[in-house]
Amino acid sequence: MDVEGGEFIADRDFSRLDVCILEHFSDLTRSAVKKLIEDGNVKCNGIRQGKAGEKVKAGSRISVKIPPVRQLSLEPSDAPIEIIYQDCDIAVINKPQGMVVHPAPGAYEDTLVNALLNKLDSLSGINGVMRPGIVHRLDKDTSGLLVVAKNDAAHVNLQKQIAEKTARRIYLALLEGSVEKEEGTIDTFLDRSSSDRKKYAVSRTGRRAVTHYKVITRYHGYTLMRFELETGRTHQIRVHARFLGHPVVGDCTYGHPDKKFGLKGQLLHAYRLILTHPTTGERMQFTAPLPDYFQNVLDSLKPIAP
Repeated sequence: MDVEGGEFIADRDFSRLDVCILEHFSDLTRSAVKKLIEDGNVKCNGIRQGKAGEKVKAGSRISVKIPPVRQLSLEPSDAPIEIIYQDCDIAVINKPQGMVVHPAPGAYEDTLVNALLNKLDSLSGINGVMRPGIVHRLDKDTSGLLVVAKNDAAHVNLQKQIAEKTARRIYLALLEGSVEKEEGTIDTFLDRSSSDRKKYAVSRTGRRAVTHYKVITRYHGYTLMRFELETGRTHQIRVHARFLGHPVVGDCTYGHPDKKFGLKGQLLHAYRLILTHPTTGERMQFTAPLPDYFQNVLDSLKPIAP
């Protein structure tokens, strides 16, 4: 629980306050959230809450304060990161596989945030001292592009673009097997897995998750896919790939536990990011090529002739 907390807007009605908070703070347990509420660390529309079972209406502003269990200060890190672009408002980063985006239980050093503190002259403070500048995230073992806000005004603007779906996030992934359809849309609800709270699953309840996909190249035994997020739920592409019956290669959480190709994580890469500059209004597009380990796997496969 060594995180600072933060503020968010409920995107739908919730029957319980603790469930609402859990969907936005995936590092916490339900018992931890209940204690936060009972200790007076949660507000809804500025009013302090005391019961985990309170209902939450769509559009409500939820504020969560999470006191640290120990004194923790973020130290800049010289961990290498690739800055694709930066100005006084934003920075676009090509995150390497294996790097955690922000400090969380079990990972307090050499995160992307630690590296940003070393590389950038400023970061927005909306998400608190533990997640400065972080507008959206990538899983630890997912590589590729994400945008960072260098001031609060830019942060609010970028969050709005993501919420209104004007910012576009496009990924490449290698999936196990042969995907049947050439293209399509997966539109489901995602919720925490009943068997493992750290995992997510397609469910009848939860948060709506929409992913658009298209086949790029078919190989013998594998399919290279293009995914575009319409929503941005935790593990969304990985869970939807499993839902298709074709998990991402190298994904030990939602796919096969074997270590094919000597991989250290899933072959999922955020390769294109399209957004509007929060100050100038310029439409901007950024692309990050596939990392070598991903490209090497593709080069070792045999394409299927069209």
